[in-house]
Formats: sequence, structure tokens, C-alpha cells
Amino acid sequence: MVDALSIIPAAVLRNLADKLYEKRKNAALEVEGIVKQLAIAGDHDRITAVISLLITEFTYSPQANHRKGGLIGLAAATVGLTTEAAQHLEQIVPPVLNSFSDQDSRVRYYACEALYNIAKVVRGDFIIFFNQIFDALCKLSADSDANVQSAAHLLDRLVKDIVTESDQFSIEEFIPLLRERMNVLNPYVRQFLVGWITVLDSVPDIDMLGFLPDFLDGLFNMLSDSSHEIRQQADSALSEFLLEIKNSPSVDYGRMAEILVQRAAALDEFTRLTSITWIYEFVKLGGEQLVPYYADILGAILPCISDKEEKIRVVARETNEELRGINADPAEGFDISAILSIARRQLSSEWEATRIEALHWIATLLTRHRAEVLSFLDDIFDTVLKALSDPSDEVVLLVLEVHACIARDAPQFRQLVVYLMHNFRVDHSLLEKRGALIIRRLCVLLDAERVYRQLSSILEEETDLDFASIMVQALNLILLTSSELSELRALLKGSLVNAAGKDLFVSLYCSWCHSPMATISLCLLAQAYQHASSVIQSLMEEDINVKFLVHLDKLIRLLETPIFAYLRLQLLEPGKHVWLLNALYGLLMLLPQQSAAFKILRTRLKTVPPNSFNVAQLKQTSQIAEDSDMNQVTGNAHNVINFEMRLQQFQQMQQRHRLHTKSRLQSCNSTSSNAPQVRRQEEARRSSVVPDQTSLPPSRSSPRGPFQH
Repeated sequence: MVDALSIIPAAVLRNLADKLYEKRKNAALEVEGIVKQLAIAGDHDRITAVISLLITEFTYSPQANHRKGGLIGLAAATVGLTTEAAQHLEQIVPPVLNSFSDQDSRVRYYACEALYNIAKVVRGDFIIFFNQIFDALCKLSADSDANVQSAAHLLDRLVKDIVTESDQFSIEEFIPLLRERMNVLNPYVRQFLVGWITVLDSVPDIDMLGFLPDFLDGLFNMLSDSSHEIRQQADSALSEFLLEIKNSPSVDYGRMAEILVQRAAALDEFTRLTSITWIYEFVKLGGEQLVPYYADILGAILPCISDKEEKIRVVARETNEELRGINADPAEGFDISAILSIARRQLSSEWEATRIEALHWIATLLTRHRAEVLSFLDDIFDTVLKALSDPSDEVVLLVLEVHACIARDAPQFRQLVVYLMHNFRVDHSLLEKRGALIIRRLCVLLDAERVYRQLSSILEEETDLDFASIMVQALNLILLTSSELSELRALLKGSLVNAAGKDLFVSLYCSWCHSPMATISLCLLAQAYQHASSVIQSLMEEDINVKFLVHLDKLIRLLETPIFAYLRLQLLEPGKHVWLLNALYGLLMLLPQQSAAFKILRTRLKTVPPNSFNVAQLKQTSQIAEDSDMNQVTGNAHNVINFEMRLQQFQQMQQRHRLHTKSRLQSCNSTSSNAPQVRRQEEARRSSVVPDQTSLPPSRSSPRGPFQH
């Protein structure tokens, strides 16, 4: 075996370990000359022996000065080898790389210097150690010593130059190393990594875009760094990649979409804006690749629509419109169930704009894929129903549109109305604040007659009589005042002369009986004046209470509105409309004389033209009017309403209300002595009126009512 000590003079070896840099430098030059001569002679065994001596006796020495001298000596030997250096690199480079982690900062500095000089000599042959060198440089970029950092930066620039001009660099082997370090938080390491990504992406022969999903999340993570410079570098790199994506015919949108969706929910505004911008571009460019990811993308977009940052809101809305404009098919992987699940979840968002867009999505899916949406109806129906209590009017109107689309089918229609009634029952403020809005909109969307028939059918069986009375009064007021229900009023006006009007009158009458004033209003609207007079005269002392008088006051004022113009004009022919006069005078007699309503009605009745009939003529006219009211069906006798039976129905319902009122008063009187028991009874009563959809009576067909033959 060759003895290296016989090759290198002892004085040179002493100087190589000297504490003075100049002596070590001169000794290194001596080593360089010796190795150069050996290389010229082709004596590689002796070269190997010299290198081994430098490694074992110097670079791995416990003495710092020896390690420094060993590093300088290895660099000098490489320089002496020149073109022959490549075959000795596997011996030279590892101990230098090992010195990068030396505890002495000066040794680490000399390691950077040594490797720099080695790399300058071997250039591309150096690539086989790239991953180890990259790993070492990554650590040195965050070194605690500024001089070491500076030396590492110089070495890093040289390595980048070598890599960009080399055809031996393997991006496939490098990416795992890069991916492993992308989530490091140290700012110096982050700058180092972004620098390498940018440099490699600039090399035409290296396809960094193809590996973008492997380090994209790390780049987005850097957008929220505390250092402005790092954020700027990361943003610049991302902008360049996005430009490449736009110009590339082949991109893996799917994997990156998963990353972007997560980053869209980042706490950092700049990260959210960048990710939502990328999503917008992906939706425009991705095509079929993104279809399976639509649900995840939507889940990211909807919250951003309500972002506190205006720029994010704008881009999110544009992305949402772009996404909704794509008519994807389930056969292509479009997951309707997942989209519905996202929309349902966002209906609980605290932000109105997000809830509105979630409803737009449900409506869109119902329009395009109705059958598929209805198959998943059980998953979303309750949530959409609950949205009817949303504090936003716009949300409620959209909810009603969605329900109207669903409720084309009878079971869902009844379920909707039942739920509405339940909500109104447990939350009277909802009925007071939103009742008119909800009912009117439903009438527009689902046909007013259908809605009112269903409501009447449910109210007819209502066990909570107080609620039934309140609900009927509300429905009656909407019927009399809403422009959306003008056709329904026109139909009711013909109740005495056509079968359709008569059938609707009978259907509503069954539930309108819960409220005397609503019943009277319905009769006046249907021009059933004799029956209105009979209802008024059937009222008992218990019926004339404060609530009754309040509602009577409202009716008197409504009689002065354009809706009842036809009724006021009929007063021009008192002889022809005796029962109308009779009914109005009956109402006048029920009003307190000092009330404003009494004065309004009395003033109106004073304007009725004087009747020129004598008593006999009046009796005859009265009989004619009665016959006209009861039989205005021009030959269709089976269409006549059995008003006698209707009156019995009204009286029976009012008797139920009287008994209910007495029972409640008795309960109140006994409260002081038996409060706990009363509370239990009240709770039981309340629980009995909560609609259980599994036990509610089935939807009834339109009641025919008894006919006269």
C-alpha cells in the first residue's frame, strides 16, 4: 500500500494544520503541485493515498485547524487533478459535505469555500452529488453565522449555474427532496427554496410545471410569511406558474384544485385572494378534468362570496357564475349529491350573501337535474324548510322559489305547507313579520287557489283553536288586500253563479269558521249577503269581545278600499240588494257608537239612495233578492250552496271556541292553587299541536259540500 507520508513532506503537513491561514494556504499550494505531478504521471494510486491522508488525518481530526487544513487540501488536490478530478470525486466530496455540519463556524465556512473550488473544477460531473449538496445548502442558508451564510450563497449561485447548463440533472430525483422541505418556516430556507424553484422553472428542458402539485401548497404557505420579500418572491413564482398553466395544453388540474380549495379558507387575506384567483382560472381552463372537483370548489367559493375583502368577494362571485354556467352531466362525474351537501351546509352560514348563492345552486340543480335532486331530497328538505325562518327577506324569497320547484309534486307540496303552519304555530312573530310575504310569494309561485285550499284543509283539522283563529284572520287579510290574489277574489265573487267559485268558497269556509269576522268577510266577498246577515245574527254575547271589535274595525275600513268598490256600488240599488243592507246594518249595530268604525259605516249607509218601495214591495223585493242569492245558477241547481248546513258548521265551530275559552279561563283561575299541574297540562296541550309529519291527517281532496237537489 502506498505511504502518503513519503509523498508529502512533513513540513507541508505541519503547515497545513497551522493556525495561520497564510501557512495553510501555502501548504495547500504545495499539495496542489504534488497532485498535479502525480496526475501527469497517471499515478492515481498515490493520488488516492494523498486524498485519504487529507481525509483521515485532517478533515476528520478533532482539531479545528486540522479540519480547516484538510478542506483546503482537498480543494487544492481537486484543482491539481483538473480534468482527472471526476474519477476521485466520490472520495473527495463526502468529507467536505460532512464538514457542513461541523460545530465550528470557521470549518463550515472553509467547507463552503472548498466545495466552491471543487465545483468550479468539475462542473457537470458534480451533479451526481446534487441532492446531498442541496440538502447541505438548505441547512447552511439558515446558518447562525453571517459569514457562513454569505459563503453558502456564493456556492449556491455556482451550483445553480452548473445545474442550468447540465444535461445530467434529474428533476424526478430532486422533487421529493424539495417537497420534503417546502413547509419549513425558517425565512432563509424559504428564500433558498423559492430561488431554486424559480431557477429550475426558467430552464427550458426542466418541466417544473409537471411537478407543480408537489410543491404548490408550500408556495401558498409562503404567501402568509411575515417577511414581505418572501411573500413577494412566492407570489412572483406563483404568477409565473399560472401564466405557464394558461399556455400549457396539459395540466394536472385535479391535484392542484384540492390544494387551492384548502388554501381558499386560509386566515391570510393575500393567500385567500391568490387561491381564489387560481380557482377562477382553473374553472375557465380545466374543463372535464375539474368536474369531479366541482363540489370541493363550490365549498371554497361560497364562503369567499361573503369575504370581508372586496377583491376576494369580486373574484369569488365571478368564479361562482363561471362554475354555475357549466352544465355538467352526472355521467361525466358531476356529483349532484356532493353539490347539494355543500349548498345545504352553506345555508347555515352567518353571511347572507353565501346563503343566497347556496339557494341559487339548489335552484339551478332543480332546473337542470330535477329527478336526481329529488332522489336526494331527504338529505336537504328539512334544512331548506328551516331556511324559511331566515332573518333575510331575500333569502326567504329564494327559499320559497326552491320550495315551489320542489312542491310541484303533491307530497312535497303538502309537507311544505304543513311545515309552514308548524313554524307559524310555534313562532307567532314569524307569522306577524313574514306571514304575508311568505303566503303571497307562494301564491305567485304555486297557484293561489292550490295554496289556499291546502292551508284551509290543514286549518280545518287544527286542534290549537287560538292559533287557528289567528291564522285564518291573517289569511283572510292577505286574501282581501294582496294584488297577487286578485284572481282568487274574482273567482270567489262568482261563488253563487259558477261551480268553481262555489267549490272554492265551500273549501275555505270550513276553516274560515274559526273566525267570525273572516267568515263574514268571505261571505261579503262572495256576495252571499243573506248568509252574511245570518252569520251576524247568530253571534252570541261571548263572541263580541275586544278582538272581535278590533277585527270588525279592520273590516269596516277595508269596505272603503277599491277591493269592495263593487259592494259599495250595489248600495245604489238597495231594493235589489236588501240582504247587503241588512248585513251592513247588522255590523253597524255591533259597533260601539263612539268608535271611528261606527261613524265610517254610518256615513256610508247614509249615502244609500232613499228606497221608494212601499212595505209590500219591499217584502216582495226581499223575497226576490233571497231567491237570487240562493239560486243564481241559471238552471244548474246542483251548484247551489247549502247555506243552512254552512251556518250549522259555523255555529258548531264557534261553540268549540267558546268552550275552549271557558276552559282556559277556568284553568287560569285555578293556577294559583295548582300551578305545577296546570303547567303540565299546558305543555301537553302544546305538544299535541306540534305537527308530526308521520301522523298528520292525509291531504284531503277539495271538499264538495252538500248540494241542494
